[in-house]
Amino acid sequence: MNSIIAIHPYKTEGMWVFDDPAVGLRQEPFVSGADAIIDRMVQSIPNAESGFTLLFSANPFPGFQLEFEWRRAELTGNWYYCQALEMEGWLCPALFKYFDSAPAKIYAQFRAKDAQRVAGDGHQRASPTGSRR
Repeated sequence: MNSIIAIHPYKTEGMWVFDDPAVGLRQEPFVSGADAIIDRMVQSIPNAESGFTLLFSANPFPGFQLEFEWRRAELTGNWYYCQALEMEGWLCPALFKYFDSAPAKIYAQFRAKDAQRVAGDGHQRASPTGSRR
């Protein structure tokens, strides 16, 4: 597994979702507070609704913006709290596509996508060599 994971959320039908074909996810939604955290963090990212980059890791990394602390398990997901935002969000079992167990902390960075590497529809595309960009 990668130490730092990159996904590219976008908005569809009024919901923040992301695709990650490498782990079998398509239009996986952010709900129960996680969506509100995204709304707050992308306010200064132009065209965030068309797609932005979310980097996250169980370990701090250069440029991380937020630290989320595990609070509790509920149903099949886990609640995380961000002291800097004073907000809490629930992460569904898709979390386990990236971590073997719920990390004690998750560090995140929200940033604009590199426009030169993004297709017009806001989705990630394979390069001519087949590697993901």
